[in-house]
This record gives sequence, C-alpha cells and structure tokens, in this order.
Amino acid sequence: MRIITLNVNGIRSAGKRGLFDWLERQKADVVCLQETRALEHQWEDSHHVPGYLKHLYAAERPGYSGVAVLSRREPDRVVRGFKVDEFDREGRYLEVQFDKLSVVSLYLPSGSSGPERQASKFRFLDAFLPHLRKLRRSRREYILCGDWNIAHRQIDLKNWRSNQKNSGFLPEERAWLDHLFDEVGFIDAYRKVKPKTEEYTWWSNRGNAWANNVGWRIDYQILSPGLHGAPHAARIYRDQRFSDHAPLLMDYKF
Repeated sequence: MRIITLNVNGIRSAGKRGLFDWLERQKADVVCLQETRALEHQWEDSHHVPGYLKHLYAAERPGYSGVAVLSRREPDRVVRGFKVDEFDREGRYLEVQFDKLSVVSLYLPSGSSGPERQASKFRFLDAFLPHLRKLRRSRREYILCGDWNIAHRQIDLKNWRSNQKNSGFLPEERAWLDHLFDEVGFIDAYRKVKPKTEEYTWWSNRGNAWANNVGWRIDYQILSPGLHGAPHAARIYRDQRFSDHAPLLMDYKF
C-alpha cells in the first residue's frame, strides 16, 4: 500500500505546478493533502486525478487551511473533524476508514506568525492528545499523515541551534512528540525506515533555503502501534517543487 502526504500551500497553485499529473504517475492508494485553501466549488475540473475519489474538509474561512484525501477505494466511512469546534472550523482533520484501517489527513496550526498563533497551536496540542489516546485504545489501526509543524529532533532540521526558541522546534513542542512516541506508543514511520537519514520536507521561501537544502522535516506519517512492522520504504520527492513542502511517499506491507 502506498500513501502520499503533502502540504500543497494552496491546491490551485500546486495544480498549476503539475501536482496532479505527478500524482497520476505515482499509483498511490491514498493521497493526503493539507492547506488546500479551497472550498468545494473551487476545486476545478483540472484538480482531479483519474481513478481517485475525492474527500474534502474545508475551513469556514475562505482561502485558509483545509485538508483533503484522494483514495482509489470508496471508504467505509468519512469523519470530518475531531469534535473540537475551534479547530474543526479550520478544517484540520479528515479521516477515511477502510475495514480496520483509518488514514487521516492532518494539518496542525503553525505558531510562526506570532504569540497568538503559538497559543492556538498549544491549545491544539492540548486538545488533540486526548483524541490520540482514544485512537490508541480503539480496535482500529491509524496512519496519521500531514503537516505536524514540529521538527522532532536535531536531525530533523538543518539549523537546529539557531531555532531552539522558534515555533516548530520549541522544547514544549518536541516534548509533546516525545510523549506521543515514547508514552502513547505511536510510531514515526519515516524514522522506522530511515533512522539516521537527514532529509527535510519544508523549506522557507526566504533566502536560498531550497537551493541550499536548509530545511525542516515537519511532515509525517505517524502510525498506531499495531502497524509497527508495516513500513517498507520511504521517499521524499524533490525533483519538482509543488509548494514550500515536498511530498512524503511511504510504502507499507500489511
């Protein structure tokens, strides 16, 4: 099973950069997209990959946030939101269920624009952890794909020393991921396959960050414990640039 996740930073912009033609060639089973920034009627005919069904969860605010899932198979159920109104209004959680497996497209808030947004991010983390614990106790297995807006360890960003007081690499954020992995039991699928590889999924548009590969690994596919043996291959695609993020492709064997 192949799953792709990508923050598109605007689905219309990414489409113009060739995203949908590229996706058609990848033969993924499920594609998770974040920061789509489009209401359902704004998904044009060109925003379509042959052979895929489209599931959307847009933010109430036009041109903001939003997540989507493309799937080859019709899900048994689609769940929009995780029952926290502040963040469900922003279109940040979309779950599709196939038999006993759920795949989630997830977009955590960014706190980089200032204290108010960082406070919102911390509220999200506080609200989302109980939901993750609930998922952990369920009889389903989960693959949570998306832009988590946190680099976990020093290996996950190029300039870690100068970013220790910046959103995305704050001690509190990193400790939250420590707890998710070490205590709750979820698994970073990429690190399962590539424990020591230094690769990134996001680059600032400032300076020459992309050209010089001064990036952050903030996009993940995170697994419930029962899938610990499933990750088979991982790849971050950089041959084309569809947004300020790069696609993360994971292959699983169940």
